[in-house]
Amino acid sequence: MANSDITKKLQHPRRSLGNRHRSQAEKFLKISEENENLSWAEQSAKQAVLYDFTNPDNWVTLTKIKILNKDKDGIRAVLEELFSILGRDPDLLDQLKNIDLTHNGMSLLHAGLKIDPLDPDKWAKDVLGNEKEIENFIKRVETLDLRDVRANVLFSRRIERLRDNGDEELFIHLSRILLAQRPSNHETWNELGKLHERRGEYDDAWFCYDQAQTYFPLLQVRDKYKKRMEAKMDGTKIIPWKEPIIRNRVDFLKKMEVMATPRNYMENLKVQDIEEKESDIYQKIIDLRTQGNLSGAFS
Repeated sequence: MANSDITKKLQHPRRSLGNRHRSQAEKFLKISEENENLSWAEQSAKQAVLYDFTNPDNWVTLTKIKILNKDKDGIRAVLEELFSILGRDPDLLDQLKNIDLTHNGMSLLHAGLKIDPLDPDKWAKDVLGNEKEIENFIKRVETLDLRDVRANVLFSRRIERLRDNGDEELFIHLSRILLAQRPSNHETWNELGKLHERRGEYDDAWFCYDQAQTYFPLLQVRDKYKKRMEAKMDGTKIIPWKEPIIRNRVDFLKKMEVMATPRNYMENLKVQDIEEKESDIYQKIIDLRTQGNLSGAFS
């Protein structure tokens, strides 16, 4: 399977496909007297996690199979992967070197999922209304390296619950941090655009919808927004709506980057030599727009 296809599946969880593969894994488990069946079960369980990393049942099934296989390294790898998505430090597992994960791996998995639920609604029940928990969450988002596409999506869905609870300013602040680290997260661009549009911040809404559609053309939120704006200008006669000029677009993106990017993330960029320096940022954006690609806007 192509890397690009895998990335899309990781970024956009598909619950139905995840359930289908987990169901297949469970069927193979029931007839797992033969190693071949257990091998098929493991492959299906891996696919379930690949298609939907947000469903804890998929992680439980995969871990169960690893335990049946007495695959200590495999159990550790599953836990490290989950902890990474949850924004936890996988190095914490180094403290468990002397623990037999074939006996304790499932308990560790359940403990991690209980403390930090993958389901954003379950997470919200424990956090919303608790100022201390919200403060801890803000600190995590401001300091964590959330470039991993799955972690970025997971945390973006959590901050949507904060917005739905009435904290729009906090949503804007945290969404900028997430987008600075993973600008291809079109779901967050779209949600941020909706908020700006509802608040009457039409240029900012356009920029967000434009980014969302650039990264996921099938979404077409920018085109639909343009039609809504034209209809607002004249209820009966369509008046062409002019999109904001390029310079304003650049200023908006650079402002988001400066305001949102955590200090430790910028240090990571410098260490890995990812940050690019362009002598003419405005010309760069114009060129990217011509190519239909604004992925360099945050570089």
